[in-house]
Amino acid sequence: MQRESMEFDVVIVGAGPAGLAAACRLMQEADAASLTISVCVVEKGAEVGAHILSGALLDIRALAELFPDWQARGAPVHTAVGDDRVYMLTSETGGIELPSALVPAPMHNRGNYIISLGNLCRWLAIQAEQLGVAIFPGFAARSPLYDDQGAVCGILTGDLGLAADGSPKSNHVPGMELRARYTLFAEGSRGHIGKELISRFELDQGRDPQHYGLGIKELWQLAPERHRPGLVIHGSGWPLKEARGGFFMYHGDDNQVAVGLIVDLDYTNPWLSPFEECQRLKQHPLLARHLEGGKRLAFGARAITKGGLNSLPRLTMPGALLLGCDAGTLDGARIKGIHAAMKSGMLAADTLVRTLAAGDSDARTLIDFDTAFKDSWLHQELKQSRNFVPALHKFGPWLGGAFNYLNHNWLGGKLPFTLHDRTPDHATLAPAARCRKIDYPRPDGHLSFDRLSSVYLANTGHDEDQPCHLVLADPALPLRDNLPRFAEPAQRYCPAGVYEIVTTDGEPRFQINAANCVHCKACDIKDPAQNIRWTPPEGGSGPNYPNM
Repeated sequence: MQRESMEFDVVIVGAGPAGLAAACRLMQEADAASLTISVCVVEKGAEVGAHILSGALLDIRALAELFPDWQARGAPVHTAVGDDRVYMLTSETGGIELPSALVPAPMHNRGNYIISLGNLCRWLAIQAEQLGVAIFPGFAARSPLYDDQGAVCGILTGDLGLAADGSPKSNHVPGMELRARYTLFAEGSRGHIGKELISRFELDQGRDPQHYGLGIKELWQLAPERHRPGLVIHGSGWPLKEARGGFFMYHGDDNQVAVGLIVDLDYTNPWLSPFEECQRLKQHPLLARHLEGGKRLAFGARAITKGGLNSLPRLTMPGALLLGCDAGTLDGARIKGIHAAMKSGMLAADTLVRTLAAGDSDARTLIDFDTAFKDSWLHQELKQSRNFVPALHKFGPWLGGAFNYLNHNWLGGKLPFTLHDRTPDHATLAPAARCRKIDYPRPDGHLSFDRLSSVYLANTGHDEDQPCHLVLADPALPLRDNLPRFAEPAQRYCPAGVYEIVTTDGEPRFQINAANCVHCKACDIKDPAQNIRWTPPEGGSGPNYPNM
């Protein structure tokens, strides 16, 4: 097929904090070096921010480095953390507040801000365009391009206007080749191209398996008398009796509050439903007293890459770099990844400008980036936090929390040994027959809700007549293996009701409701046989989050 092509010095995949920070820094540093370069950012969402979902608490360190005058520029960063609380819930009505002095130091949030990451990315996109960056929303990067030497040399965008059977419709537009001297991949957690690159270039050799959580978030509008701007609540314990994770509630701007639950995807009970656990969480008096009488505005879900430094793959490969949550730069101890993603993008930009200014087109491995990364405050932060998540995995919330308190509050994260978790998340499920079946309460329509009404609030949309983007390596496996052994857990770990077992004339059938997908990637991560592969649907498809 004949395809159009465009050439750039740098192509960036993903208009999240890593990709946009890289784009802005590239233009800033190129201008300082009197270097003219061309940079484009490709974003699969219908607009910048449409697919962005985060808690979100922002450490402004990277933002202040990128734009020291961020306040004068009107960055949507307004509500500073004023009241910072941590709880351990012991039952559906009980719990204790942990004294601040006993909370591990990285979890303290004074000096941080409660934001909408989607709105911050929209603002960063404006800054990037003013600096001369071309941003193409609504175009999904389908696959990387490789040159004759095997180096990455750009990307191929997905076709538009394909029918469900793969045939071209009347509005068919073939994907374009966006060729680049260097390509930066900043797709977010479990990026489909990042996964290919890690495998092709063996970037994870010698590393622990990557670990993930599934974050489920809702945005609520509260009555003014219930709103406490700057209040941050974190906690763990109930309702997660059979999984690790924690909850959050952030009182941000405009009488709005973000509430959600993060469930580690290494849980063992296949009957567990992260979505249902989140709905049950909101019934606890600690959270219910804030939400009562409020209105739910938005819903979303997204995987979180949380393995930390132990699981971080090599970030360099010939012609390309892997950035932000596509690689796993989130600091699990701080439950923060925005500043880390931005810093990784800025370090990449600095490396590329030096390379481009030197005119060294053969410097395809970009090894200078490895040195810059290891010399940065980002690497130091990740190194100090390297034991935090493995300690919780090994010892649980109480003993693991005590270990992390001693490590960070007394030893500054400088223990002379490293804990490891070498079991991948998909390999942890136990047979359903050996596990307790969980009876979740029916939603009450006030604090708890069903999946379909929640998906409606994600504003997700897919043309029904397009190829299914959720690909089964073996279409028979869900019924043959997963159903009898694990009661087909995709029905429960998916927060959007994408996967169902439907019985017709007494025969079960595995049904994929791809139009419901909110692109969280839980299926790509947790399927026990790794049989489900998430691929990008037509550009512009998926959720359209307003300010998540």
